[in-house]
Amino acid sequence: MTPEEIAKLPYRPCVGLMLVNAQGHVFVGQRIDNPGPAWQMPQGGVDAGEDPREAALRELCEETGITADKVRIEAESDGWIPYDLPHDLVPRIWKGRFRGQEQKWFLMRFQGVDGDVNIETEHPEFSQWRWLAPQDLVANIVPFKREVYARVLQEFEARL
Repeated sequence: MTPEEIAKLPYRPCVGLMLVNAQGHVFVGQRIDNPGPAWQMPQGGVDAGEDPREAALRELCEETGITADKVRIEAESDGWIPYDLPHDLVPRIWKGRFRGQEQKWFLMRFQGVDGDVNIETEHPEFSQWRWLAPQDLVANIVPFKREVYARVLQEFEARL
């Protein structure tokens, strides 16, 4: 696909989850489909007709095994935050239908214990997970998502 063709594609509607524990550290998972360091916070698409808040809680459980009763939603991003995929990834992801994602972010406070986390879900996305200090988050994320993560941190910093 040419850059011009990619620029005409829409963004995929998606939610992102900043899950924070009692120590103020952020949950990140190592993507199972990326051999290099590719840490990210849980995220996923919003199904047709689905409320973003419901999508966030569904994605949380699908990717981490954490159920809705183990979190408290404390905030959501003011708007939708877009990011573009690197051009070489566009034809390979989502069948080339999207240029990237537009995300509504939710800040969730984890009310459980580490034993409540189970990344060995029905369709695993992560090979490992850890809690990361907020100031270390952006440097550990794949480069094309760093700007989004910096914006999310800025929006939620007063609540971390």
